[in-house]
Amino acid sequence: MADNMSEDLKSGALVYHRLPRPGKLEIQATKPLGNQRDLALAYSPGVAAACMAIHDDPQEAATLTIRQNLVAVLTNGTAVLGLGDIGPLASKPVMEGKAVLFKKFAGIDVFDIEVAETDVEKLVDVVCSLEPTFGGINLEDIKAPECFEVEERCRARMNIPVFHDDQHGTAIIVAAAVLNGLELAGKPLSDVRIVTSGAGAAAIACLNLLVSLGAKRENIVVTDIKGVVYKGRTELMDRWKEVYAQETEARTLADVIAGTDVFIGLSAGGVLKPEYLEKMAENPLIMALANPYPEIMPDLAQEKRPDAMICTGRSDFPNQVNNVLCFPYIFRGALDVGATSINEEMKKAAVKAIAALARETPSDVVARAYGGEARPFGPRSLIPSPFDPRLILRIAPAVAKAAMDSGVAGRPVANIQAYAESLDRFVHRSGFIMKPLFTKAKEEPKRVIYAEGEDERVLRAVQAIVEDGVAKPILVGRQRVIDTRIKRFGLSLRQGEDFELIDPEDDPRYRKYVQTYLDVAGRRGITPDAARTVVRTNTTVIGAIAVHRGEADALICGLEGRFETRLRAIRDIIGLNPGVTECAAMSLIVTKKGAYFLADTHVRHDPTAEEICEVAIACASHVTRFGLTPKIALLSHSDFGQSDSASARKMRHALALIERRAPDLQVDGEMQADSAMSELVRDRVLPGSRLKGAANVLVFPNLDAANIAFQFAKVLADALPVGPLLIGPSKPAHILTPSVTARGIVNITAAAVVEAQSRAPARVEEGGEAGVGMISE
Repeated sequence: MADNMSEDLKSGALVYHRLPRPGKLEIQATKPLGNQRDLALAYSPGVAAACMAIHDDPQEAATLTIRQNLVAVLTNGTAVLGLGDIGPLASKPVMEGKAVLFKKFAGIDVFDIEVAETDVEKLVDVVCSLEPTFGGINLEDIKAPECFEVEERCRARMNIPVFHDDQHGTAIIVAAAVLNGLELAGKPLSDVRIVTSGAGAAAIACLNLLVSLGAKRENIVVTDIKGVVYKGRTELMDRWKEVYAQETEARTLADVIAGTDVFIGLSAGGVLKPEYLEKMAENPLIMALANPYPEIMPDLAQEKRPDAMICTGRSDFPNQVNNVLCFPYIFRGALDVGATSINEEMKKAAVKAIAALARETPSDVVARAYGGEARPFGPRSLIPSPFDPRLILRIAPAVAKAAMDSGVAGRPVANIQAYAESLDRFVHRSGFIMKPLFTKAKEEPKRVIYAEGEDERVLRAVQAIVEDGVAKPILVGRQRVIDTRIKRFGLSLRQGEDFELIDPEDDPRYRKYVQTYLDVAGRRGITPDAARTVVRTNTTVIGAIAVHRGEADALICGLEGRFETRLRAIRDIIGLNPGVTECAAMSLIVTKKGAYFLADTHVRHDPTAEEICEVAIACASHVTRFGLTPKIALLSHSDFGQSDSASARKMRHALALIERRAPDLQVDGEMQADSAMSELVRDRVLPGSRLKGAANVLVFPNLDAANIAFQFAKVLADALPVGPLLIGPSKPAHILTPSVTARGIVNITAAAVVEAQSRAPARVEEGGEAGVGMISE
């Protein structure tokens, strides 16, 4: 796997793991420790009360400690991703990564545990000894067949869930895809012929689960590196594989592929030859899950068999089988009801929940998240996206209910519907809020021009953008400088292939750009001599002209110099949307509690009520691109009429204007920040507010308040900032701040591309050049 990475990705990954502090995890206190009494409650002598309560009733551990929300991700490093047996210490970054996914997607705390033990008996003893600490154990990257033995013995001895994700996570998603694929093909599971390539942990688990759901063992043929698994074979056999041994003279995959309805590949790239596909049954389901090179490439399989439904483990093709679709939510449901195991009924409940979600009509939120395009159930949409926010809302309650119905729930919930509704708190706190924009951006990459093309951060960002296919970059900068820095930073960028270049010192379009600048700015005091100088020296002006001329779709600038200077260039050259009087800036901060959009953080110093109304409505339009329903709070020092100051009256007037112009928006104010964040607090002041839950769009009365809040949130809340996003230009143009990182540039690029996709295409005048004109959303 490491050999397939670019040098930039390798170095970037090392920096990511190393800085600003080593690793990806930390432990934080959840209770205050600010004075002597706090210390007495947290430790001696107060902690004794909690200890004795648990001693008297072990169930109290769920209410007095972290245990009910704590999972161990445990490995011995013998089968790590595509890296193989690299040992427990080298596996630690992977386990930390798995821990992050648990936390981000489902709010589950994790300790990663790497064990230097390959003896099955001893490893089982180690795992079982951890039961007092954890609410569940996620076994990870333990090689087959030992993984079967370890899980089986641990489940028998332990009274908490033990789940080997490499087996069951993959099996659950595969089973959901199989159910949906067979529904489309009109084939009952009990009748279909299934062939696997691979007989490791994941493959055997897939077959076991499919049999549990109704597949027939006699219809299943297993192949591995030694060929067909047949009765009497002794080489590379074990008792788990033996279950699927058939009485047959066939010895190779080619011998058994004829008439196959479902092919499950969990082996190696290229083993399913194109000519094999011709022998498969009608409407076959091909699950080529080897990574990074599948058993057959999906485009080749589709060419050979247009009637085939195809799944892979890759994110760049439809129907990605990704374990993150299920494992966080299975554990969420199991932990919340105190399950003593994750049994077959719970796994089947997860399968059916995932399959059913794929068949649902995409909600407005999900459709917006993926560019406003509904992705209906069909051959290219057999399973949900790993980033569908509804996954936790469907899987966790289904698993919890199955645990209760099957009698393994130690703490059943009284009302499963209320429990399902309570999970909404996790939906948009995953930290993956940018993912929908990246997904949409990659579908139709746009030309993004970077004014500071010589900057190291821009070059590193462009390397990532090119590798991910997010945009088509255009750099403004001197060719000799850019070439030197690409080499110095160890990047693999190539001019003409990975990016286009506008060299201010030597570009054949120079005279055209000067004339364009005179056309748009000549009546603003720009003389021909000044225009010639500016178009040689001002990279923001060059970038804005490129966008204005239709030679780029979006502009990103601002890594150096003053915000106001860049804003003037954008306003004068690119222009504003019809009806817009001035730009505004909306900044996104992603915190552990959720994502919040702040406006106006950089442009309007003391906006009027009419301007606040304009900004709030514009922000709502942009927020929907992130797959979120905008919930707008008009902030003030006053809480619903507590003060009659000028700023409070302004925000009240703005609310009245918004209600008339956009009556469907969830918006309220004027209100204080704590009222915006808590419906409970808000109801104490004004019961029945039209704003429900916590606000996610915070509109401030002036620039000072907005910018100070944004800067404090970045530092004190340890938040991920995205933006500012400039609202108002007739074509996408964004001004970053000098503190932006390469990661921040990548994020703003995705936002700019999606914004460009939503714009009407520029009209083309005679001569083939894109014409000038206001483009509205």
